[in-house]
Amino acid sequence: MSSSSLRNIFLAYSKVIQGCRNLSSSRSYRMDLNAVVAKLESFAPVSLAEQWDNVGLLVEPSGRHTVDSMLLTNDLTEKVLEEAIESEVQMILSYHPPIFIPLKRLTSRSFKERIIVKAIEKRIAIYSPHTAFDAVNGGVNDWLASGLGDGHVTPLFHSMEDSVKGCTCKVVITTTKTLDADNAKDVEMRICCINGIRNLYIDNIPSSSGSCITLCCSNSELPQVIQVIKEKLSSVTYDLIVQPLSKVPIPNTGTGRLCTLFSSLSLGELVGRIKKHLGIEYVRLAISQKESCTASTKVSSIAVCAGSGGSVLKGVKADVLLSGEMSHHEVLEAVSNGCHVILCEHSNTERGFLKIFQKRLNDLLDNEVRIIVSSLDADPLRVL
Repeated sequence: MSSSSLRNIFLAYSKVIQGCRNLSSSRSYRMDLNAVVAKLESFAPVSLAEQWDNVGLLVEPSGRHTVDSMLLTNDLTEKVLEEAIESEVQMILSYHPPIFIPLKRLTSRSFKERIIVKAIEKRIAIYSPHTAFDAVNGGVNDWLASGLGDGHVTPLFHSMEDSVKGCTCKVVITTTKTLDADNAKDVEMRICCINGIRNLYIDNIPSSSGSCITLCCSNSELPQVIQVIKEKLSSVTYDLIVQPLSKVPIPNTGTGRLCTLFSSLSLGELVGRIKKHLGIEYVRLAISQKESCTASTKVSSIAVCAGSGGSVLKGVKADVLLSGEMSHHEVLEAVSNGCHVILCEHSNTERGFLKIFQKRLNDLLDNEVRIIVSSLDADPLRVL
């Protein structure tokens, strides 16, 4: 085939590609705010967040609100908000909650207040996942651990959930007389009318003249259950026992991560991997006070906590503690306990996850919302 023929084919192909790009750029994006929030919480339920945190939908415009475009940022600063306004987004996902300490007024005195006031004026919704993103499987801490090398990763402290969904206690009623079919049916129907009842069973006790009723419910539903039992079993002698239900760990979900590498490497090599993964030039390193420890010392276990890890990593048994920041005294305690400490600045251990999440969010929202990662969001600290 001649070069001119090839050139014509490439020109035709280029026109097709450009046409596809134009079609893609002109496509219509739109999704209801409540639907977007539901999708976000399907990935990282707000129940996974720490109790002290302030997560979820923090600013909701009045009336129905549709989202065409969303901006992702680690920190919602005034510059990032201006970027969002210029990008004409209807929603901001800010990893750190811009409302954390309660606001007693909305004025122009502080930057936090100015951000919230302007977001409300511009009808921009604000959602913050924070520690729910830290805990969830495939979230911030898993992303941070993924740059360390091949190994086994597990939460330092598992998130817990109800062993029976929505229930906190198990109720066991044992009667001294077998319930007849009509009475048992009546009890069952009345209890089933109470919202949130789970695992209701009514059985005759083998080798006994009694019956056993078992069910699970929450503490708020318990008084209604007891009232029904009193009414329906008033002519029967019975024992009623309430047992608290223990919570169970959620697999691969929780606070921090412990990464145990399949192959050990030197502390210096680990630092290199971390800098490459986070895209930073410098880290702060504190070497263990054990004798003869240097940057060449081999390590294989790394405890990870994105952001501020002092309290989470306290007392954890690992060769290395990796976080964004720890206090001076927390570092002193760690190295005296035989751990190396690597600190990368708070938001540097979090921000890189947003580009990974951008792709995940596109899938979650079925590409119905245009997702932008802030170009102005950056750690406020610089090493000179």
